[in-house]
Amino acid sequence: MVEIDVAAFVRSCTPATIRLAMLCAALGLSGCATAPMTQSGALASYQSLAESNGVLAKSLLNVDKDNVLAAQTVRITPTSFSGQAGAVLTDPQRQLVANAVDRALCLNLSERFTVVAPNQRADLTTRTFITQATPTDPVAAGASKVVSAVPGALGVPVPVPRLPIGLGSLTIEAEALDRKGRQQAAMVWARGANSFTNSPVLSQAGDAYDLAGSFSADFGQMLVTGETPFGKVPKLPSIERIGAALGGKPKNAACEAFGRDPGVIGMVANRLGAPPEWVDKGAVQRDAQASTQMAKQ
Repeated sequence: MVEIDVAAFVRSCTPATIRLAMLCAALGLSGCATAPMTQSGALASYQSLAESNGVLAKSLLNVDKDNVLAAQTVRITPTSFSGQAGAVLTDPQRQLVANAVDRALCLNLSERFTVVAPNQRADLTTRTFITQATPTDPVAAGASKVVSAVPGALGVPVPVPRLPIGLGSLTIEAEALDRKGRQQAAMVWARGANSFTNSPVLSQAGDAYDLAGSFSADFGQMLVTGETPFGKVPKLPSIERIGAALGGKPKNAACEAFGRDPGVIGMVANRLGAPPEWVDKGAVQRDAQASTQMAKQ
């Protein structure tokens, strides 16, 4: 992971450089990374997927509403990286991003489903694959943090968008299979980080980690409602969901396998630009026998 001496960076910036960077950020030029709609071929089927895009995310999806809404229990197969996706990231970073997908998905699915342990049978089983992960440029992220701090240092409380360079992106595909292994829902999802809603952090995994939660919110909502998550008025999360997002106990005990959300500490770290690796403890060590049992079912 690249390390940045922020103080040295500030000393090296001339007033003209800082003004120019602030101007570019304020204008938001090319302020969104592009994420390709890649497919790995790992899903049971891609035939019935139809385009359904959101404001920031692109997606192809299919969902059998009646069958999905009839399901009451769900189990989550741990997310994996497909092929060379995210090869620039270190193994711990890839594990952190994949677990962030699973943790957020578990909490979102808990709004309607009972999430069961990996070695238990369920009405639906989710399978998720990360097919593309463009790394964040830590140097550009550090520069964005410096630029955003300048107005405050001058006593001017003006929000400054992130510099539109070095932005990461994430592409994920996922499906939900019934007890007989038939696909009941599927989604191919792609989204790039942008200058306004994704905070820059000093880690190559920063944007992928952030976007992991966005994917899980969309895929989770599709399974909870049986409909596309896009173009809908968002529903208020339950008290349990809010508590879990703040680092509290999840509604379903099975979600503990993915570790607790960093909560307030994570929010503060993100605001300061600290790498998620510093505050997210990741998944709880899974029982090997349980994982083997899940694979056989």
